[in-house]
Amino acid sequence: MSRRNKNRQPKRNTVTFSAKDFLPTTRQDMIERGWDQCDIILVSGDAYIDSPYIGVSVVGRMLERMGYKVGMIGQPDIHSDIDIKRLGEPKLYWGVSGGSVDSMVSNYTATKKFRNKDDYTPGGVNNKRPDRAVLAYCNLIRRFYKNTVPIVLGGIEASLRRVTHYDYWQNKLRKPILFDSKADYLIYGMGEIALEELTYAIANKKDPTEIRGVSYIAKEPKYEYIQLPSHKECLEDKEKYIDLFDHFYKNNDPLTAEGLCQEVDGRYLIQNPPCDYLNQEEMDANSKLPFTRELHPYYAKMGKVKCLETIKFSIMTHHGCWGECNFCAIGVHQGRTIRTRSEDNIVEEVKEFNKYKDYKGVISDVGGPTANMYGYECEKKLKKGTCEHIRCVDANRLCKTMSVNHDRNINLLRRVRNVEGVRHAFVASGVRYDLINADKAYGYSYLKEMVKHHISGQMKVAPEHTQQHVLELMGKPGKEELVKFKRLYDKLNKEEGKNQFLTYYLIAAHPGCREKDMHELKRFTTHELKMNPEQAQVFIPTPGTYSAVMYYTELDPVTRKKIFVEKDTRRKEKQKEIVVKKGCGFKSGFAS
Repeated sequence: MSRRNKNRQPKRNTVTFSAKDFLPTTRQDMIERGWDQCDIILVSGDAYIDSPYIGVSVVGRMLERMGYKVGMIGQPDIHSDIDIKRLGEPKLYWGVSGGSVDSMVSNYTATKKFRNKDDYTPGGVNNKRPDRAVLAYCNLIRRFYKNTVPIVLGGIEASLRRVTHYDYWQNKLRKPILFDSKADYLIYGMGEIALEELTYAIANKKDPTEIRGVSYIAKEPKYEYIQLPSHKECLEDKEKYIDLFDHFYKNNDPLTAEGLCQEVDGRYLIQNPPCDYLNQEEMDANSKLPFTRELHPYYAKMGKVKCLETIKFSIMTHHGCWGECNFCAIGVHQGRTIRTRSEDNIVEEVKEFNKYKDYKGVISDVGGPTANMYGYECEKKLKKGTCEHIRCVDANRLCKTMSVNHDRNINLLRRVRNVEGVRHAFVASGVRYDLINADKAYGYSYLKEMVKHHISGQMKVAPEHTQQHVLELMGKPGKEELVKFKRLYDKLNKEEGKNQFLTYYLIAAHPGCREKDMHELKRFTTHELKMNPEQAQVFIPTPGTYSAVMYYTELDPVTRKKIFVEKDTRRKEKQKEIVVKKGCGFKSGFAS
């Protein structure tokens, strides 16, 4: 950090916001704008937080920019009409999202115990988000508004359930969410361009069923699309379900994807090919939307939302991830191609932080789904789309055509921390240590920058496991990469005179993992990493992931051979206990 930044803090404008700076969420907000009716009302499982990190808020600000009157209803009471009726009925459509986190993941632990806390609810008590929030909100709308305008689904909860999917909490396959919700359309993935086109179509009374990135229900099949196994076939044959998921997974890239068609009880789920990704200019434009980065006053009087502590002064540098961890749905929802914002645009956002009276010069995170994927991508993929039979990275190797390069990321971090007023700019998002190892030109320099300037005492990495057969089922790199990275990390910390640690994300009870594998993981962390893991999470089979397919079918989706899957709750907890058990003499939770 420069002496100038340490000694000369910019004058704070101490900007304050009132309800008029947000999108309307009460009838009074509408009256103050002179509105009789909203064009679109967005309903979400989160309280209304006006932030670029909250998907439904981005959608609302985008629609506002297009000239539409947009209202927001966060966490409506599903037992009465008090909330769902407070803005009236929209002119064009309802937009429904389960929120920033899948409602079932938000409400329940891996062992199906109810979570008492919710970081997106005022006061932090988990008493406002219903199970299967998308379905609950659609039912709420239909209950109090008969024959209403179209209902459009979006967000991660709907996106990952758009075809037949395994529901861990009911332990069964459920129909595509459009059938259970009785909604009219579903926008999947990030869907920014689809959103604009669908809104224009509805506003101008045009047919939206040909818009890319949109799913809907039809009476007749679309034969030019890939014909998926029917819902009934999936129920009867687990290998048919794997076939369905293979097509679902492989047809998400705008450059290569085909449309999908699935028969469900005599009707048809139609999924058009995905819409194009935003380019850099469009991403920059969205970052400039007039977000307040605050909780709307209507919700603020109910208490604080914890998530604002981390997202308020954080920077999202890019979308997408090509890591393809089998237990993660980011690649399906955000895409497997990295789209980055410009350095100038990011720096301008950092400068804007100085307007806030509670900004202390600390940026909580400069990152994305994987922080060190910013600024580079495979040239072949950018021209031809994702490869069908080869992953960019898996448990054994990095694709030779992927030219890993941290140079642009290094320059970005230097520019960010040299913005006037910045005291610390942390990178709290996870990093792929195998990519740092692979970058022979800039990997060392990137990690040195991180160690010296961008770590708040500890750096997060996610090996998840150490046994090769489990890592292969997870789609994670081998443990040799971790050992190699740790040596370099320890070396750089010693050179810088710092005592910073590595924290490790670990998973218990993933398909293929037995108790003996957790004992080996414990042995490795004790003797190789010289630490006692403080926490590990029990695997949750979430929709839209190959790991959930493995859990349901008990088959390797590639070889179709039988694999071990732990399904007993008590034994899942025991796997976790094996690795977090203390008493080996090392500092708990951290590398030595």
